[in-house]
Amino acid sequence: MIAIIKYNGGNVQSVQNALGRLNVESVVSDDFTIIQQADKVIFPGVGEASSTMELLKEKGLDTFIPGLKQPVLGICLGMQLMCKDNEEGNTTGMGIFDINVKKFPANDIVPHMGWNTVNDLKSPVFSGIEKTNDLYFVHSYYCELSEYTTSVCDYILPFSASLQKDNFFATQFHPEKSGKVGARLLQNFLNLEL
Repeated sequence: MIAIIKYNGGNVQSVQNALGRLNVESVVSDDFTIIQQADKVIFPGVGEASSTMELLKEKGLDTFIPGLKQPVLGICLGMQLMCKDNEEGNTTGMGIFDINVKKFPANDIVPHMGWNTVNDLKSPVFSGIEKTNDLYFVHSYYCELSEYTTSVCDYILPFSASLQKDNFFATQFHPEKSGKVGARLLQNFLNLEL
């Protein structure tokens, strides 16, 4: 069973639809017992960091999510909230990844929106995927490069397109909106055995 964390963050339906296209059933829930019993957990996100973090705190999800033991996939804002500090709303995140989230400098159009290339793929979720230019991004803030970086995108500056630490995986891009490559990445995540 796949659990998608419910916390009023956007994009939940898109993720559920993407899993449906893979013939995978999922449940959207904020019930700790249901989430703990899931084989895999997806933590999607579209929205503003500080208000979203407050919603997570109200439900106790901010301390619950870091304690999960099964594979967890954070997407977009979900990835950013798994980090330590976020310049958006001066937000303290969950600290799963000990890195900072910063606003893109205004050297080009912000937000970074659309299809882009991702390089230096270093995670089992990229199995069978080579350097690719068909991953979809929508974001104004980025995760720094770090020891947790498992792929790199370059827009204005190089940033972490994905992260991994132990059972926690995260993507800045939206696999649920990234066509065949995104579907392959989701399937790879679903196939993980840790």
